Amino acid sequence: MAASKDTFGARSTLSVDGTDYDIYRLDAVEGSEKLPFSLKVLLENLLRTEDGADITADHIRAIANWDPSAEPDQEIQFTPARVVMQDFTGVPCIVDLATMREAMAELGGDPQKINPLAPAELVIDHSVIADVFGTPESFERNVEIEYERNGERYQFLRWGQGAFSDFKVVPPGTGIVHQVNIEHLARVVFPRQEGDRTLAYPDTLVGTDSHTTMVNGLGVLGWGVGGIEAEAAMLGQPVSMLIPRVVGFKLTGELPDGATATDLVLTITEMLREHGVVGKFVEFYGDGVSAVPLANRATIGNMSPEFGSTAAMFPIDEETVRYLEFTGRDEAQVKLVETYAKEQGLWHDPSREPNFSEYLELDLATVVPSIAGPKRPQDRISITDAKPAFRAALADYVSADETGGEDRKPGVPGNEQPYGVDSAADEASAESFPASDPVSPFAHGNGAAGRPHHVDGHLVPDRPSKPTRVVMEDGTETFVDHGHVGIAAITSCTNTSNPQVMIGAALLAKKAVERGLTSKPWVKTTLAPGSKVVMDYYEKAELIPYLEKLGFFLVGYGCTTCIGNSGPLPEPVSQAVNEADLAIVSVLSGNRNFEGRINPDVKMNYLASPPLVIAYALAGSMDVDLNNDPLGQDPDGNDVFLHDIWPSPQEVQRVIDQAVSAEMFTKGYADVFAGTEQWKALPTPEGDTFQWDSESTYVRRPPYFDGMPAEPAPVEDITGARTLAVLGDSVTTDHISPAGSIKADSPAGQYLREHGVDRRDFNSYGSRRGNHEVMIRGTFANIRLRNQLVPGTEGGVTKNHLTGETTTIYDASRAYIDAGIPLVVLAGKEYGSGSSRDWAAKGTALLGVKAVIAESYERIHRSNLIGMGVLPLQFPEGQSRDSLGLTGDEEFTITGITALNDGEVPRTVKVQAGEVEFDARVRIDTPGEANYYRNGGIMQYVLRSLRGSAA
Repeated sequence: MAASKDTFGARSTLSVDGTDYDIYRLDAVEGSEKLPFSLKVLLENLLRTEDGADITADHIRAIANWDPSAEPDQEIQFTPARVVMQDFTGVPCIVDLATMREAMAELGGDPQKINPLAPAELVIDHSVIADVFGTPESFERNVEIEYERNGERYQFLRWGQGAFSDFKVVPPGTGIVHQVNIEHLARVVFPRQEGDRTLAYPDTLVGTDSHTTMVNGLGVLGWGVGGIEAEAAMLGQPVSMLIPRVVGFKLTGELPDGATATDLVLTITEMLREHGVVGKFVEFYGDGVSAVPLANRATIGNMSPEFGSTAAMFPIDEETVRYLEFTGRDEAQVKLVETYAKEQGLWHDPSREPNFSEYLELDLATVVPSIAGPKRPQDRISITDAKPAFRAALADYVSADETGGEDRKPGVPGNEQPYGVDSAADEASAESFPASDPVSPFAHGNGAAGRPHHVDGHLVPDRPSKPTRVVMEDGTETFVDHGHVGIAAITSCTNTSNPQVMIGAALLAKKAVERGLTSKPWVKTTLAPGSKVVMDYYEKAELIPYLEKLGFFLVGYGCTTCIGNSGPLPEPVSQAVNEADLAIVSVLSGNRNFEGRINPDVKMNYLASPPLVIAYALAGSMDVDLNNDPLGQDPDGNDVFLHDIWPSPQEVQRVIDQAVSAEMFTKGYADVFAGTEQWKALPTPEGDTFQWDSESTYVRRPPYFDGMPAEPAPVEDITGARTLAVLGDSVTTDHISPAGSIKADSPAGQYLREHGVDRRDFNSYGSRRGNHEVMIRGTFANIRLRNQLVPGTEGGVTKNHLTGETTTIYDASRAYIDAGIPLVVLAGKEYGSGSSRDWAAKGTALLGVKAVIAESYERIHRSNLIGMGVLPLQFPEGQSRDSLGLTGDEEFTITGITALNDGEVPRTVKVQAGEVEFDARVRIDTPGEANYYRNGGIMQYVLRSLRGSAA
């Protein structure tokens, strides 16, 4: 959309190989040359959309005169060029838009006003589950099952593609949304026709997945938002934000041999989490930038949510242009990107250091092989420390009788009481698994059970051991124990299309097979690349047979394990794990390893590079030192170590040069929106409004606009509220709204059974996000959630203060709603970290929660709460629930909120909780967010705005 004003006379013409483009010149604004790359992109955005009302010359000057040292206080309106979605979050987006069309008609408005004004593209990648693995038929069978389970959802999306303009769907089986984004959808510089002129401007976007930031590696500014914010952006609403602080991250040197992109990103994640970058932009600069391939840049950008920043930008340079050429972009588009970036001062100059708010520096040569876990991406562990770190962490996952009580925790320096074989039963187990058994926990590499060992001069007892015999479905006799690898998955968007690590993993597999090694029988091995191109270059390099020999058969092109779609473990393994209450682990090449996310049978989760995923599948246990313990033995009985089969960078590069070509991308994306015959054969509903099926358990009309008045009601204070949940630190959106499997005895499982759904057809919470009835019942239902209102429990349970009984959170909320009692949630630090999951806020609101009081928030979830009309409050600086003596049994009254009715945003509100009184900070951070809250939520605000009656 063309700007109605051009105060700075910035509109000009750029000629590229005989084609003229209109651009808004940054050098028309004094001060622009000093800005970081990311703020230059925001400056252009304001220049182009200046209208004299929402976006003014003062806003433009505010960016040009940006003070790097100041705390953010200047609100601006950012207008993204496009919106990208994945299906878990995209389905509820389209459900909401369909419902808004009906609500608009009911309010007397024009339903056609509910239509995307910015290009919106949805990639179906979150629905495939690794049900079938380890066979040549795995991919085909999983796709068949995916269509059987998700036919209703896919038909609904096909309806949306026809009913809404500028909305396209990339069908299943294509790749990860973020990989499709960088390989095909991203323009870097966006050409858009305006009448008889073509306007060129930086490609920008918001996405309904927090890892939208992967595209930052390509020099594209974008970040994850909740689905409700994405809907607003699609409907032409700018994103309200404060001009952020920008952290300059200087890179020098080069990665050493043996270190991968995963090791680099885990190091950066650890550094930035420790530094503190929530709500900030991170921007990479310096001589080392040119030494970071685009695929590695994308990996770093992808992990931005894990270190907490809004975006993690790399500037445009020769590597960007090479990647665009390599992925088959049109020659004219590539030339436009290079010419535009150089003309606008957006081209990386390693000799120039822009002004930044804060500075960090990393010598790439210092990066070492690493993993992260067992439950947070920022908890990096050097491979050299992995074994003792696992043993220390294990104490939190085994029962007290195994560790000898509370005072006998493995891994605690100075605690000299050994664990392991310290009972007759364990001695019997030791005898039944002799040390000569290559998979025995008492064999080499696992230490003599029960004997303490030394780490850094400290005496550390050996881990608890609980070997449990298993007979696999093919008759293989083996056992599982604490620390055994239950899942080894090359999965997710982070790096499963990065040729360096993917070819490296396949070459490692080749060398392992040639030395006679095999994956351990209890390990579920899966391969889910981010792009079809991966299998193309694997085939050309003739590496697929080696991966399959180790069990890494293709299971799908989708998120699978990282999103909780790992599928079930083999039944004998699952049964043994649950009967013996074993703490087994997953090792995955993804970006998320939160508790309860990967698989309900797996307690500990570790992130690792694809080559290390294969290494741990060979070792079969996390209780191994990959540097010094053998992975196994060759046919002659000789030990084989990781360093024996690790491919050199030169070997990897030779295969890349021989096997990967631009034609693979051109061919793969030639008709990306068409889909397979299965997709084309789906019946497609028609019409401008959707005909809801009252019997559907996947797609239902949500209640957000039921009874909504044309004019918003005044904001009211909260009185007589009770506490639904008391939660600790680092509670993620996975804890609040899980995406994985639905337990049969959960409220959601009971609902599905009551509606005639068989257990095998439950699918996942993520796939049922178009059904609010399932999602309300799944809110706070994560099996690892610890609600301190009911100490000693795990899962979605709480105390019903009306009866004093322990019940499910869903049932308690219904009782409170029936009694007309509002609810609050108390939480610790980093509340709502993780995925940009709008259902974590939607479910919270529909349970009747009116306010959350936390020590701190992650950016997206705080924004999503406001978008659903839930008030985010923060304990006073330095205070917490514990320091204030709150138990959660108090009755809460919150006053001062009504100041919003006068156009003010109160800095604090008064909270009275029983005998305790304190001033809570109001985390409505921008005037735009205040508008959303006054209207009861962002969807209500947008609907009224389009009709002309918003507050």
